[in-house]
Amino acid sequence: MLNPGVTALVVGSIIVVILISYAVALGIKILRKWDINSTSEEQLSLERKTYLVSTLVQYTLGFEILSTLLFLYTADDIRYLLVGAMCAVGSLNANPYGFPTLYAKIATLFISGMWIAINYLDNSAEDFPLTRVKYKLLLFVVLFVLGESVLQFLYFLNINPDIITSCCGSLFSEESKGLASSLVALPILPNKIVFYSLLIISVVLGIATSKINKKPFTCLFSLSSFLFFFVAVVSIITFISLYFYQLPTHHCPFCILQKEYYYIGYPLYITLFGGCFLGMMVGIVEPFKNRLSLSTIIPQVQRRWSLKAVVCFVLFGMIAIAPMVFLPFSLEGY
Repeated sequence: MLNPGVTALVVGSIIVVILISYAVALGIKILRKWDINSTSEEQLSLERKTYLVSTLVQYTLGFEILSTLLFLYTADDIRYLLVGAMCAVGSLNANPYGFPTLYAKIATLFISGMWIAINYLDNSAEDFPLTRVKYKLLLFVVLFVLGESVLQFLYFLNINPDIITSCCGSLFSEESKGLASSLVALPILPNKIVFYSLLIISVVLGIATSKINKKPFTCLFSLSSFLFFFVAVVSIITFISLYFYQLPTHHCPFCILQKEYYYIGYPLYITLFGGCFLGMMVGIVEPFKNRLSLSTIIPQVQRRWSLKAVVCFVLFGMIAIAPMVFLPFSLEGY
């Protein structure tokens, strides 16, 4: 618990829970009494408070997003304290709370980003048309934040350095049992075809959406981004990571976060998460176009998000393909 990363995460989570709980309390009051057509003193007070709540939640959720990266870095860093751990996999396997904490943080990352995006749209219009939407969503956000914070605390609290944990080699191998071994056993060539095809489709749809901002394109781009997230994660385990390690049997998606591989995993995952999130948001905000004050704002925002998503996808593709092009390692025999 005295590790700097662990201390920062635990203290940060406590502060986030306190601030977001206060914001939710104000948000519930705003939900109950909000009336944009009213000119009463109470409504003016609520409008001032919504700026306070929006700013408060935006910064706290911004920390939640950054804490996912810090959690991964810390999990990799504390492997030196655990017998048998070679990377973050060993640390996360140290007790039953490790991987659930990671999954909860990823879910919180996406829902936090969604709230920040909707809040941005709401503040862009003069009549705050999404105020009720974003505060209803905040009630779900706080549940994710609380659940993730509890899991994280239990994970760090129950780490026992005397227990021998398993390394990534035993988890991500065909001999082991579970989902990881199933992904490792997937045939490489079909997976490559699906990966490259969906990457090209997502980029083309993103460019089309930025040019032709119509519902079929925004929805298709959102769907392709959603599917590409899962395909890309599977591909990293199945074949992309092998080119970075230059080993046909090393399928770990966490070792690429280490110094030995120039921390290449961080830009790889950041571009993947960023591109998929922005792509999905393009379709998620589509129903809000029917709000009069957002009818011109949302198409402009969708175009920007589409182009940014395309840039992230292209960068992700370049990082993933680079070792296949410039390094001598080949999987043709496997």
